[in-house]
Amino acid sequence: MKVSLASAAFVVLLLTASFAGAQSDALTGTWTGDWGPSETHRNQVTVELTWDGTDLTGVVNPGPDAIDLATASFDAATGMVKMTASAEGFRGTANYTIEGTIDGSEMSGSWNHDRGTGSFKITRQ
Repeated sequence: MKVSLASAAFVVLLLTASFAGAQSDALTGTWTGDWGPSETHRNQVTVELTWDGTDLTGVVNPGPDAIDLATASFDAATGMVKMTASAEGFRGTANYTIEGTIDGSEMSGSWNHDRGTGSFKITRQ
């Protein structure tokens, strides 16, 4: 049986796309954007997330002042992400609850802590 070069290339392309899709997910990676209590008061943020198909882990603002996520979950059916973290600040510890929804390469939603609430929007890099 002869296989044309075009047919072979098509099969390789399909296998490559299938392998790439199996290796990627909607969460793993570096996300950047902002968060804040209003549209005019915003703070830059970087979040690194890892999803292994069951567990979601991550860190906010990697580096010397990094904040590890205490808990995190992802519902693939709804695209809902829920996270908690605690951060030390000049007013003491702030316990954050963050809820967002993934839409393509963007995640947006709300956050709250003991002294405030607001919104966030981050984009996967």
